[in-house]
Parts: sequence; C-alpha cells; structure tokens
Amino acid sequence: MGTDLVYVAVLAILTLVGGNVVFTLFKRTRSPLSAIPGPWYSKYTDLILSYHWIRGHRAFYVHDLHRKYGPVVRLSPTEVDFTALTAVKRIHSFTNPFLKSPWYKNFVSSPFPNVFSTLDPVFHARHRRLLSAPLSDNSLKTVGASVVRERSELTVQRIGEEMKVRGCADVLKWWYFMATDIIGELSFGDSFRMVEIGKKTQYALDLERVAMLGAWRSMLPTLVKIAYYLPLPVLNEAARAGQRLGLYAEKSIQRYRSMEAADPHNVKPTLFTKLYRAGDEGLSPMEIKAEAQAYLIAGTDTTANTLTFLIWSVCRQKDIQKKLVEELAGLPEDFGEQELRSLPYLDQVIQETLRLYSAAPSGLPREVPPGGVDLEGYYMPEGMTATTQAYSFHRDPAIFPEPYRFNPSRWEHETKEMKEAFMPFGCGARICIGLHLAQMELRNATALFFRAFPNAKVSHLEGMSDKDMEPTIYFLHVPKGERCLIQAS
Repeated sequence: MGTDLVYVAVLAILTLVGGNVVFTLFKRTRSPLSAIPGPWYSKYTDLILSYHWIRGHRAFYVHDLHRKYGPVVRLSPTEVDFTALTAVKRIHSFTNPFLKSPWYKNFVSSPFPNVFSTLDPVFHARHRRLLSAPLSDNSLKTVGASVVRERSELTVQRIGEEMKVRGCADVLKWWYFMATDIIGELSFGDSFRMVEIGKKTQYALDLERVAMLGAWRSMLPTLVKIAYYLPLPVLNEAARAGQRLGLYAEKSIQRYRSMEAADPHNVKPTLFTKLYRAGDEGLSPMEIKAEAQAYLIAGTDTTANTLTFLIWSVCRQKDIQKKLVEELAGLPEDFGEQELRSLPYLDQVIQETLRLYSAAPSGLPREVPPGGVDLEGYYMPEGMTATTQAYSFHRDPAIFPEPYRFNPSRWEHETKEMKEAFMPFGCGARICIGLHLAQMELRNATALFFRAFPNAKVSHLEGMSDKDMEPTIYFLHVPKGERCLIQAS
C-alpha cells in the first residue's frame, strides 16, 4: 500500500510538472513575439542562444539570423534583436531610453552596482555626473595625456626589446600591460608596473578569468555564486578571481588615500579624486570600490584587443601601412595630442578598426517599458528584452559596402547612415564613459608603434597564423589564440 502511494505521488508530481511545461509552451505560442521572424525553437527556449553565448559565438549566431530573417529577429521566448536604425534611436533614446535589462546585474563580478551595471537611471545619473568630468576630452588632455604618452613610449620600447631577443613580439600581451598600467595610474595615482615586469601576474590572470566568467554568470548566476563550493575547477578559480579583483580595487584605493594623507599637496589627481573630496555629494566607500573594480576590468582588455586587431590589420595590407607610415613620418619629434588629432588617415584607421573590431560588439539588452511598444511593425509587451548589437550594424552592406573588408578610406566620405550605425562604445545615454581615454590610447600607441617599426609585419614564428586572430566574442572581442606575434621587418 505504501509503495502504491509513492507511485501515485510521483505520478501526480510528473503530471503537475508536465502540465506546467505544456501550459508554458502553449502560452509562448500565443505570445505577441511568436509573430516575429526567427528559428522555430526560439518560440519555446533560449537554450540554443545560450549555447552560442557560452562558446563565444552569440554575436555571429545573431548576425547570421539577421541575414536569414531580416532586421527583426526573435532570439528567445522573451528577446528580440533589431538592426533597424529607427529601432536603435527609440531603444537608446537620450530623452526616454529603455532601461538596461537585469542581465547586467548578473554579468558583472561585483555584488554592488556600478555606472555600467546599474539598472536605476537615478543611480546612473548621479554616478556618471561624478565620474564623467575627469574622463572628459578636455580633462584628459591635461591630466591623462602625459600618462598615456609615457606608458605608450615605454611599451613600444619593451616591444622592440622582445623582438630583438625573440625575433617577434606578442603585441597583445604588451598592449594589455600598457592599458592596465594606464588605468591603474589614472585611477589610483600609481601604475601596476605591468610593462616593467613584462609578464602576466596573478592580477592579469584574474582579469582574464573574470572576463570569461561573465558569460557563465549572466546565464547561470546561481551556479557561479556557489562555484566556490563545487568541484568545478574552471568556475571555482574564476569565481575566486572575481573576489580577488575586489581586493585589488580596495587596496589600490587605500594606497592612494595613504599617499594623500602623507602629502596632500603633492599627491596626483586621479579619476576618483573628485569622489573622495565631494563630501555628502560623493560616493560611499563601497560605491567607490565597485566603480574602481569596473574601471580595472573595462579599462584593460577593451583597448588592448582593439589595438591588437589594428596592428594586425594594418600589417597585413602594405598599401594601408605605407600610407599610414608616411603620414606619421610628418609628425614633429615632440608631437602631442593636438598633432595626432590633426592626422586624417590615422583617424580613419582607428575608425575602421573600431568598426570591424569593436571592443564590445555584443548585444546590448534593454527592457521594454511599461505599456509595451511598437517597434518596426511588431508589438513588444512590457518586460520583454529588446537588443541591438554593433557587430551587425557595422556589417550592414547597405551602409558599409564590402563590410568585411578592412578599408580605412571609406571614412573619407562619412555618410549620415555610417555615423548613425557606428556604435563601438555603445550609444545613447549609456554610452561608454571611457571612450575619450580609449581613443587617446589608440592614437598614441598606433603612432609610436609605426614610427618605431615602419616595416612591421605579422610573424609566422612559433606557429603564428591567421587562426590565432579569429575572433571570440563573449562580451568583448578577443583573438581566439590569445596572442598576436609581430616582427620588425
């Protein structure tokens, strides 16, 4: 009799679960999103999308769907991606933008929100107001230009030293060290000395792991939270790396405050100085720590990866390299930011690199506001996710002819559509706060590199090939081989 009761209980549970599954699937077939073009399975599940996300192929997968189904594609039962410029203007409007989706809270490693991850527009406006002034174009010309120049010069010197010993240099590694040192010195008043050390420290390894973990965290946040206690070495170590990054940020802040206390009149101003001295208008210690941690992550891989793809792309096309080198040769020996900004072809090379190799070309998910909206002829209920991705906009053949060709000269005659579709730093009110710093680093490092190595070429030593440069995109655009070997001639 007891066994029969167990069977009845199990049958009842299975019936209930099965009934809920059937009901959920039925509801999804009746959803307003079911009328939107897309693969049949996207009506019922996001498993295929998640599979490509974990592999670092989501951007490519979504782009292929657009080529098959058009400018509006259903990705999952609750998410739709758009490549129409009219949709982008509505989603990322400056006056009434869609809010960021909860995806961002899971993607970052810090348990506290920051200017990147927060969903709250009031929080974002307050933090951005305090953080944006030191990162403005005018402020960086006086505060950041010397740091960027000094670190760039030292990095190019170290690249040359490695070329002499090794026969080639891994420029990805060196740009990574350079960007890490620059964001460290500008944020905390002291460099991490990565360029001097010349090899990956525990800090550098932790940054790499945390970037990879973002995909897992955004998809399976609960699993990542308990990864410390599970026998899963990759997730376990990545989770601990995120914890250590919080400690790096905290120690860096403490070190700066100690320097300020010891000699308040001679301590360097940093990107966070305003936060420390803003009194009641400033941020709490935990808020500053969260922003510092975000800076450490966002200010390294992004610039390093973009610079690497730029050097690789230019070195593969000798006509482009020759034109760039000739323009750079006309610079005075003591050139500065003003002279670099006056070079049209350097700017075009950077623009084209940002088009094809945007640091963060993945989807930018936004939540449909209360009441729902009509987008491109389709109704989306409130709470659904509307996404746009730079990867697809930057490869629209109607806007960028021969979209997969690295062609800086296309920017000689920039059209209105090119300008509107260009979003390497995001768009709208939530555009990347560090875009001026990134562009300053790109200008200086590119100019110094090709003035030092005008005949540089992609190396084939140590098995280096184009396969190493095939892109992987979790959220950031990175070379699959995690290296880029370049030799002097």
